[in-house]
Order: sequence, then structure tokens, then C-alpha cells
Amino acid sequence: MSKIEAFLTPTEEADIIEAIRLAEQNTSGEIRVHLEATSTPTNSKTKIDVLDRAAEVFDALHMGNTKLSNGVLIYVAVEDRELVIMGDKGINDRVAKDFWESTKDAIISKFKNAEMAAGLVDGVLKAGQQLKKHFPYKKGDSNELPDEISIG
Repeated sequence: MSKIEAFLTPTEEADIIEAIRLAEQNTSGEIRVHLEATSTPTNSKTKIDVLDRAAEVFDALHMGNTKLSNGVLIYVAVEDRELVIMGDKGINDRVAKDFWESTKDAIISKFKNAEMAAGLVDGVLKAGQQLKKHFPYKKGDSNELPDEISIG
């Protein structure tokens, strides 16, 4: 079993997906969780900066295509032990300057106790609270992106 397969159990994955659905019920915002073994592609000898890789994944998942630029990506490179939370311009312009860093710290504190799913659920729900505050659900809003965890 690879490290990425061992990172979350199927039940934990379901808990995270449920947290995404719950967080998105009250907002037009979109939240995605992406897991991959490492931020550096297997065919590359040069390490890629984790922020650059998260930005590539953000684009690949069409996170920047939301109507109100309010997508949030929680990116985890499991083997590298790296975590990035990336918000699109719409949400970044509205949250407190230290919001993503404090949310990342909350996730990492759970990770340090081997509570991977709990950390991701907390991060998803914190992002959802801010999305609800700044982009409340309005009649006719649709789920613009899939809720499942993507794996690279």
C-alpha cells in the first residue's frame, strides 16, 4: 500500500466529502481537497516548489472558473509532508490576511497527532464558514465543481 493510499481510509474520505458538501450548502463557494504523493513529478529531477505545484493543481481542477472567483483548494503532498491552502481572488480579497495560514496551522496541528481526516475536515469547515460569510448561498446557485477528493 502506498503512502497516499494509507493516508486516509475510505470512511475518512467519506467524512471529508461530507464536510465539503456541508460547507458548500450555505455558500456559492467551492472547496476541493487534492492529495498526491509528492509535489515533484516522477519524471522530473528538479524539485518543484509546493506553491507552484498547488497553483498547477488549482488550474487543472478548474478552481479559477467559478462565477465569483471563490474557489478554495486544500492541497496535500503526502510524502513531502507539505500543505497549501489556496483561495481564488474573490475569497482572498475578503478573508483576513492571516486566515489561510491560521487554517493551515489548525490542520497541521491535527496532522501532528495523526488525525489526518479530522485536520482536513476542520480546514474544509473553516473555509466554508468564510465562504458562507462572504458568499452566502442565493437561490439559483449551483455546485460548480465536484465535491470528491482528487488524487494526483
